[in-house]
Amino acid sequence: MKKPLGYRAYGSIAHLPASRVGVGDHHLPEGQARIATEKVRDTHDLVIVQEKLDGSNVAVAKLDNKLVALSRSGHDASTSPYFQHYYWAKWVREREDIFQALLQNGERICGEWLIQAHGTRYDLACHSPFIAFDLFLDKDTRLAYHAFKKRVAAFEIETIEAVFCGNEAVSIEKALQAVTQSQYGAIDTVEGAIWRIERKGEVDFLAKFVRHEKEDGAYLPQYNGLGREIWNLPTGSI
Repeated sequence: MKKPLGYRAYGSIAHLPASRVGVGDHHLPEGQARIATEKVRDTHDLVIVQEKLDGSNVAVAKLDNKLVALSRSGHDASTSPYFQHYYWAKWVREREDIFQALLQNGERICGEWLIQAHGTRYDLACHSPFIAFDLFLDKDTRLAYHAFKKRVAAFEIETIEAVFCGNEAVSIEKALQAVTQSQYGAIDTVEGAIWRIERKGEVDFLAKFVRHEKEDGAYLPQYNGLGREIWNLPTGSI
């Protein structure tokens, strides 16, 4: 099946040392891990830590002035065999004016689609089912954190907030303590944290830490013992 972008909508993020890894995952080089968690290089490093969300990574791209809702793999979400992606495509269509105004041709906004429980359940009574965390100007160039927040601020799109943001490395222990209380309605234990390292106004690298007790996809139909989806939000409201 052809991918509208011609590539994946979002790549993989490397794990910090001691993070629980799954099949196909990889660890961050030791030097980058030290920058994120032990000591920054100099005053030009900006370390941002955010709660790691557990849903489906999705995107909206603007191509030839038309919007397309995408799964992480880069496929058109409306062609996905999973109901959660059907609802994602529907949610985007109903907000076409917002995304048309936000995006320029060739750009895409990425985030977590939390409508279905994967390994973490969420109470979305006070939150959007879509939490944005990146805006790409082209295939690989993403906006730095503050530029991203400023760009999206005028639109009705919820974004992921920083629990730490400064010229200081943040240890794994300190980061996990900061995300103990979820900002996004997680009912189960937050699965971990994301580090974003920026330098001179540009994104340098990202890293993540996942708790070892985390069970990937525990609430998916094939594992939850029910044989059906568990929704974090009634699908009739989408």
